[in-house]
Amino acid sequence: MDQAQAPSLGPFATRVLAMVRLIPPGRVATYGDIASLAGRPKAWRSVGTIMRKCSSPTIPCHRVVSAGGRLGGYHNLALKQQLLRNEGVSVGRRKIHHFSLLRWRPSSSIAKPL
Repeated sequence: MDQAQAPSLGPFATRVLAMVRLIPPGRVATYGDIASLAGRPKAWRSVGTIMRKCSSPTIPCHRVVSAGGRLGGYHNLALKQQLLRNEGVSVGRRKIHHFSLLRWRPSSSIAKPL
């Protein structure tokens, strides 16, 4: 699933992918953060499903994590850890160190309801 496939995606999935692409290297957001930014605050599980189906190297799915900075929900946790470490994120076995400092909190002006 890539944003190039947007015509075949629903508006929520398209918005999710757009929001994930905005997460800067070295920062992370939660599934819930992305759901809120995409206009559906309670749809964090849907965000997880979209991340699981996404295979595009241009969409940094590894920057989306569970609440509290846990790494769960990724098909290859070792790869997710390595990708985050390559961006300077300190990662323990299954959790991001200093999560609150690395959590991406963009301006609310980019969030749009669907």
